[in-house]
Amino acid sequence: MREQWNTKLGFLLAAIGSAVGLGNIWRFPYIAAQNGGGAFLLPYFFAIITAGIPILILEYTLGKTYKAGAPVTLARINKKFEWLGWFQVMVAFMISVYYFAIIVWVVSYIGFSATQAWGADPTGFFVEYLGLTNSAIELGGIQTNLIIPFIIVWAVSAFILYRGVSKGIEMVCKICLPVLFILIAILVIRGITLPGAADGLEYMFAPNWAALAKPGVWVAAYGQIFFSLSIAFAIMISYSSYLPKETDVVNSAFITATANHGFEVFAGIGVFSIMGYMALMQGVPVEEIAKAGVGLAFMTFPAAISSLPALNGFFGVCFFGALLTAGITSLISIMQAVITGIEDKFNMPHKEAVTTVIVPAFIVSILFITGAGLNILDIVDAFINNIGIAGAGLLEVVLIGWFFDTEKLRQEANSFSNFSIGRWWVYSLKIITVVVLGVMVFLNTKDYLMNGYGGYAALDIAIFGWGTMFVVVVISAVLTSMKGKEGYIDLNKVSRKEVA
Repeated sequence: MREQWNTKLGFLLAAIGSAVGLGNIWRFPYIAAQNGGGAFLLPYFFAIITAGIPILILEYTLGKTYKAGAPVTLARINKKFEWLGWFQVMVAFMISVYYFAIIVWVVSYIGFSATQAWGADPTGFFVEYLGLTNSAIELGGIQTNLIIPFIIVWAVSAFILYRGVSKGIEMVCKICLPVLFILIAILVIRGITLPGAADGLEYMFAPNWAALAKPGVWVAAYGQIFFSLSIAFAIMISYSSYLPKETDVVNSAFITATANHGFEVFAGIGVFSIMGYMALMQGVPVEEIAKAGVGLAFMTFPAAISSLPALNGFFGVCFFGALLTAGITSLISIMQAVITGIEDKFNMPHKEAVTTVIVPAFIVSILFITGAGLNILDIVDAFINNIGIAGAGLLEVVLIGWFFDTEKLRQEANSFSNFSIGRWWVYSLKIITVVVLGVMVFLNTKDYLMNGYGGYAALDIAIFGWGTMFVVVVISAVLTSMKGKEGYIDLNKVSRKEVA
C-alpha cells in the first residue's frame, strides 16, 4: 500500500518547506532590488498567477491522480513522456549533491557565529575555510575541516529519509517550519530597529517603473518563481502522489504559493534592513555591499553581524540557523523526488531505494568539499537552474498543455476543491508560460554558448556546465530504457490499495 501523509497540514508544511529554501533568504531580495525594486513585485505577482500557481496546481493534480513520482506519472499519461520525468529527477539529483555542500558550510558557520571567527575579513576567511582553488578543474584535495560537518549533514538527511514520508519528512517539517519563522522574525525585528534600515528597505522596494519596459525584468520574475517554488523538477509531483484522492489541490497550491512568497518578502525585509545598517556604518551606498547567493550568506552577512551593536553571536546563530532549517527541508524534498521515481518504476522497498539514491549522491557530493567545490557549485547551479529547470518546465507545459487533454486535468483538479479554476488556467499553461519559458531557455542557452559563464575558463564550463547537462540527458535515457515492474505504466493494472 502506498504511504500517505498523516494530515493535509503535514503535506502543506512539507510542500512549503520544500519551496522555502536558501534562495528565499539570499536570492529574492537581491533579484527584486536589481530588477525595479518595488516595481518588480508587479511582474513577480503576475508570474505567480500565470505560471507559479498554475504549474503547482498541474503538478499536484498529476501526482494525486496518477499516484506516482514524475517518471511513472508522465509514463501513465503517455509512455513517450517518461523520459521527461527522469530528466526532472536527474535535475533534482544534481541539485541535491551540491545543496549538501551549502548546508555543510552553514553548519560550520553556526559555530563560527558564536565568536565571529571570521574576524575583520569575512571574505578572506571564507576563501581560506574552503581552501578555494583558482579553477573548477583544480580540485585541491578534500578539505579536512569540512569532513565532520559533511558527515553530520549526510547522517541527519539519511535518518530522515529512511523514516519515510509521514514519519520522517512530515515530522521534520512540522518542527522546522515554526522554528524557521521564529528565527527570521527575530532578524526582522532586529533589522528594522537599526539605524539605516530604511535605506536598505528603500534599495529593495523603491519602485523603478521604467524597469518594467525591459523584457529581462519579466524573465527574471519567472525565473525566480521556478527557482523558489520547487516546480518542474519532480518534487511537487512526488509529494502530491502521497495525497488521498479527496484532497483539495487548488486550495493547497494557493496556500503553498502564498506562504512561500510571503516568506520571501518577510525575509527580505530582515536581510536588507541589516544591509542598510551596514552601509550606514561603512558610509557607502547599499548597492555596494548588497550581493546575492553565497556572497551574501558567507561574506557580506558575517561582516554585518560583526558590525551589530550588541548580541552579535546570537543574531549570527539566528541567521545561519534559519539557513540550516530552510536548507534541510528543501534538501530532503529534493532527495525524496529521486527516491520516489526509483521506488515507483522498479517496485523497490523504500529503504533500498533510499540507499540506491544516497550512495551515488554521497560519492558525487565529495567533489563539493574539495578546494574547487565553490567553483564547481557555481557552474553546475547556473546550468541546472537556468537551462535544466527552465527546460524541464518548458517541456512539461508543452507536452501536457498541447499533447494531452488539459481540460480533463482541470476537471480533476476541481473535483474536490473548495473553489474551481476556470479556463484561464489552461490558457496560462498553454500560451503564457510556454512563451516566457521558451524565451528564457533560448536566451540563457545562447548566452552560455556565446559568452560562457562567470568568467570561468572554457574547459571548466565544458566539463561542469555542458558536461552536467549531458550526464543528466544520458542517465535519463538509460533509466527510461530500463525494465521496470510489470504494468507500472498502466494505472488500471495497479492494485486498488496503491491508488486509493
